[in-house]
Amino acid sequence: MIDVPTTAPPSFTELFAAHHQSMVRLAGLLGADDPEDIAQEAFARLHARWPRLRDGGAAVAYVRSIVCNLTRNRLRHLRLVRLRPPEPPAAARSGEQAVLVAEEHRELLAAVDRLPRRQREALVLRYWLDLSEREIAETMRVSPGSVKTHTSRGLSALARAMKEDS
Repeated sequence: MIDVPTTAPPSFTELFAAHHQSMVRLAGLLGADDPEDIAQEAFARLHARWPRLRDGGAAVAYVRSIVCNLTRNRLRHLRLVRLRPPEPPAAARSGEQAVLVAEEHRELLAAVDRLPRRQREALVLRYWLDLSEREIAETMRVSPGSVKTHTSRGLSALARAMKEDS
């Protein structure tokens, strides 16, 4: 009778200690700009599947494929992000500008508040909620023609009020 040594599959901790650095190197060689994050995410996903893993010996191959997939996805995402550069930040306002804008907003809101109810409703629904004339008419339970009238009169009244305030 020959004794065949049976080795138990490594525990997750042993697997991590033995293969973490090689997975970091793999992610780096595949082009990841954050290889440690990729390796860590791969081991986290392996850990979540660890109880259901049928073959403990296949764990290294499994985590290796996760590293490859994560790196590929990250590079694809970065390529798409770089195709659409972010909008440049808005120019910083001075304190004086911020005060003036706040004052203009306060004046505008006060002028809107002084409008007749129907005109105020039509303007708020149109310019704040960006509803169509048909949607505004349904909301206000009036005809689309009435919406046009209330909107037009409201805008004229606002223009007069803002001109008087300035």
